[in-house]
Amino acid sequence: MEAEESPVELPIDGTLDLHTFQPREVGELVPEYLAACLEREIYQVRIVHGKGTGTLRRRVHALLARLSCVDRFRLAGGDGGGWGATLVWL
Repeated sequence: MEAEESPVELPIDGTLDLHTFQPREVGELVPEYLAACLEREIYQVRIVHGKGTGTLRRRVHALLARLSCVDRFRLAGGDGGGWGATLVWL
């Protein structure tokens, strides 16, 4: 019998670190997190996807491009994680 995973309680503070999640969770997690930020009037979000091979970054960017709540996004600068993080404006 497999142990049930309990939901992860995320702080809604404008930074979403994807390192602790499975790639298959990103499609649901990112839109839900952004919606929670909007509810709290957080309009700039930093999504940390890591540098790696760039697969997760491309997946996150494709998802952001389809979300109507996203005004724009870009890779973070050197002080925000560089190409290992994306800044999102809602």
